[in-house]
Amino acid sequence: MMYKRALTKPDGRALWLYSRRPIDPDIVATAPAGGPVEPRSHLRWHPLRGEWVAYATHRQQRTFLPPAEFNPLAPTVDPASPTELPAGDYDVAVFENRFPTFSRDPGPVPDGTGTETAPAKGRAEVVVFTQNANASLGSLPLDQVQLVVEVWKDRFEDLGSQSDVQYVMPFENRGVEVGVTLHHPHGQIYAYPFVPPIPARELEHQQTFFDAHGRGLLQAIVAQERQDGRRIVVDTDDVVAFMPPFARYAYEVWIAPAAPLPSLAELDSGGCRALAVVLKTVLTVFDAMWDRQPFPYVMVFHQAPTDGRRHPEAHLHIEFYPAYRMPGRLKYLAGSELGAGTFTADTLPEEKAAELRAVRERLA
Repeated sequence: MMYKRALTKPDGRALWLYSRRPIDPDIVATAPAGGPVEPRSHLRWHPLRGEWVAYATHRQQRTFLPPAEFNPLAPTVDPASPTELPAGDYDVAVFENRFPTFSRDPGPVPDGTGTETAPAKGRAEVVVFTQNANASLGSLPLDQVQLVVEVWKDRFEDLGSQSDVQYVMPFENRGVEVGVTLHHPHGQIYAYPFVPPIPARELEHQQTFFDAHGRGLLQAIVAQERQDGRRIVVDTDDVVAFMPPFARYAYEVWIAPAAPLPSLAELDSGGCRALAVVLKTVLTVFDAMWDRQPFPYVMVFHQAPTDGRRHPEAHLHIEFYPAYRMPGRLKYLAGSELGAGTFTADTLPEEKAAELRAVRERLA
């Protein structure tokens, strides 16, 4: 069972606490000193790329690499120096980002930009996986990882029901290599007022395949990968983790339910558990690659839009974009990747999937 309690921070932002146990009604929401930050964000249309660009200059004020003794996500003990997380017995916390790119009231849209503009309406939330600042998502007990999956589902359903939200994307950035500035185990959820370009392109191709074949594109890819086997990392009856044959990054793992579920909303309790098992396994393997040196990555959920329509072409899945580390080496995007959008991969997915399987076997 999952317990949930909604609170309001002193600066007006929402806070939700989740737990496997009843939550103490006397817990008081806290917020960092300095008062609320007034969002100033808007969208500008990029006519050549055909996509929106978000501008949020107030985010320059956000916390950047705080000293080790200060963690704004750590539960507060001294009421005179409150932080984002209140003290008390709970497992997972979600709160509205203090420096959001998208928000309910993003402020006025500037004039004279030279291109079409729009308010950056939507939501931006922070998901704190645990109160243990020294943990990681993969190091948490399986039941806690399952609870995080259930929280993602709950937030997807809540955010997706908002009339100004068209797409909900949970994600986690892990490691300074990908720009993380707070080391407490946490992720974020962006609720966009449009379907972002990459999911939109995926959905377009999935729709074309569905119209032609009567089944989902990712469903077909999963079946193909299960039959081939060379790029499989973890395979259970319900969820499979694999490196796609077209992977652009070394160790780029995708996790997908075997059944073509469009979104997190379609996961039942068993589905949440099955996804948590494979997610924890993949993260454990990642962290064991180099003597348990933390593995930097970006983890992103891709799923159906929340536009009120059915999307049988969509297939919920998680994509990992690792900032993989070999001795003295990182994968940086260069001119061809950034300017042309054409990736050059210097490793083969078959080889890297075999490495991950070998690590998993070593851990067994």
